[in-house]
Amino acid sequence: MSVRRSRIVLVAGAALGIATLGGSLAGAAGPSGGACQLHGVASISPPLTNTSGNFAYSFTGDLGSCQSNVAGAPTAGTVSAGIQIPETVTLNSTTGTTTTGTVLYQEPIPQGSGSCGSSTTSGEALAAWGDGKNTIVSYTTTGAAAAVNLQGTIVASMTLTLVASSVPAGYTAPSTYTINSDEPTFAVGQQSTAALTFSPTTSDQNCVTVGVSSANIDGAVGIGSAS
Repeated sequence: MSVRRSRIVLVAGAALGIATLGGSLAGAAGPSGGACQLHGVASISPPLTNTSGNFAYSFTGDLGSCQSNVAGAPTAGTVSAGIQIPETVTLNSTTGTTTTGTVLYQEPIPQGSGSCGSSTTSGEALAAWGDGKNTIVSYTTTGAAAAVNLQGTIVASMTLTLVASSVPAGYTAPSTYTINSDEPTFAVGQQSTAALTFSPTTSDQNCVTVGVSSANIDGAVGIGSAS
């Protein structure tokens, strides 16, 4: 029985090396795969230091120069995790009328534990492709020194929560908003890996006197399944 390896790059999550200063993940794309180049910025709170502790983070980035052996695969997009995004929904007024308006919804905020030297993280990331479709990836990372391994799986949807302060006075909005994985190139259940580099955005963030609160993320990310 022959096995065809269908792979294309996709950001598997925003952890993307948060656990370490420098280095890269291993094994982004398979032998018959492609690659998307990723450039983004992560914000970490509280900042990473040499002392282990819990932290949360958010991430935004661009996916470009994507190549694939799958016809019709998207060639570019954006990726995010843990941020607030605008969505247009139905608003109900206190007088009983309805209208449409744009309010903010909060993506799930990724969580981690560790230090500049090593950490583990988990979260969900949203890839919004240039063709107007979306892919949601649930992921975990494990990092030590200059190496971080990221593993992810495409899931059916992401549920965001309403940012109440963004709703106009006198109106209510749905408490949650769901974004579905609807990019046909990537099926729910496909696995993903990433190979990326992580570096503080400023040289003073040295983990000793100044913790790392902002970091550049660059590299390649991949997704695929055997069929």
